[in-house]
Amino acid sequence: MRSLQQCGGRFKRWLIVLVLAPVILVVEASGFITGFAAAASPSSTLNTKAFLEQHWQRPIPAQGNAPEHYSDLESSLSPQACGTCHAEQLADWKTSLHSRAMGPGLMGQLVEMSPHARGEHQSCIRCHAPLAEQADLLVDEIANGYSPLSEQLAKDPTQTKDLHRQGLVCAACHVRGNQRFGPKRKDGTIPSAEQTLPHNGWTASDAFEDSQFCAACHQFEPNEFSLNGKLLENTYNEWKQSQYAEEGIHCQNCHMPDRKHQWKGIHDPEMVRQGVTIDTTAGNLDDNLLQAQMVMTNTGTGHRFPTYVTPQVVMMGYQENARGEQITGTESYFVVARRVPLNLSHEVFDTRLAPGESAQLDYQMTRHPQASNIVMKIYVEPDKFYEGFYLSMLQSGQTGRGAQMLQEALTQAQQSVFTLYEKRLALP
Repeated sequence: MRSLQQCGGRFKRWLIVLVLAPVILVVEASGFITGFAAAASPSSTLNTKAFLEQHWQRPIPAQGNAPEHYSDLESSLSPQACGTCHAEQLADWKTSLHSRAMGPGLMGQLVEMSPHARGEHQSCIRCHAPLAEQADLLVDEIANGYSPLSEQLAKDPTQTKDLHRQGLVCAACHVRGNQRFGPKRKDGTIPSAEQTLPHNGWTASDAFEDSQFCAACHQFEPNEFSLNGKLLENTYNEWKQSQYAEEGIHCQNCHMPDRKHQWKGIHDPEMVRQGVTIDTTAGNLDDNLLQAQMVMTNTGTGHRFPTYVTPQVVMMGYQENARGEQITGTESYFVVARRVPLNLSHEVFDTRLAPGESAQLDYQMTRHPQASNIVMKIYVEPDKFYEGFYLSMLQSGQTGRGAQMLQEALTQAQQSVFTLYEKRLALP
């Protein structure tokens, strides 16, 4: 574990992400975009990039004093405050991994750091909890500990005492300098300066519907950490190299359909099923040598499947007896993943599927005397890397305050496994 603790900057930051691997794609720039005049022109790549260069400064600068005419709800950075008017978006966000971006796996490590190591904090929270206000609250918790909210405070939608624990909150994407930002309305219109709207309305930008917006936390820069000549995180570039980019199908089209704030991905079985096509063919089932074939094709994922080194997808065939029990010693596997060791020293293998590519499991095994079926199965381990990482940290004895949280994170990782596909081939 020594090498894990010594790795600095974005290398270390990557190790402790949950889903959002933190990195900024565009260069940092000073100042804010304010006022309705800042709205990007339709279909303007240049304006989108310029907007994002200012929008994704890290940490996102403190909002400062809100305008005097703002109510407490308008001034608050709490997701619950936003949800008083945007109830559907809040409900969706609560189901997302964005709302759990500061989960026990990350907090269990952060509390072990010095409260003064703000640069080290930023290597993690610049995407997981990027507001300056969240950074200050994290420092306070590391220095002074954390006490649960009182019952009265918990009911206050404007309270922000635990804002740092709420992960990627609404304000992280939508609030700069107390001004709200977002996409145009669904009908393509934007607010006018003459309209009287809560929190002065919002500044509309096409950037919110462009994949470049997501790249701020889902793409390493060319000079950042890579293995075997490939960036450790390369999701945006994988999309750019696909037909989805050519056809104008952006991240938001799949991960925010109808603008839902759920961002479903590898942890969601139905989302994963929509991204692949699976076919099983029975070969020789009559003789002593059994044969079957299973093919999985990336037909609906706009980047490599899976995109990170975190998950793995296991294609498996085995024989089962009449009681439906797996017969040990009859298993055959093919793993779809980018396998790396915990110290990230090298790439073991990379069998991930680019859009349109297929993986094939050829099952060929002597028939067991008790066999009644061949089972062809695919299961997904969304947090496979982290399962090993958390376990290694706990076994190393280097954890203190964060041990309980890391144990919770390990349990969550172990429980995230699900069966994607299963088919039985009856034997004569």
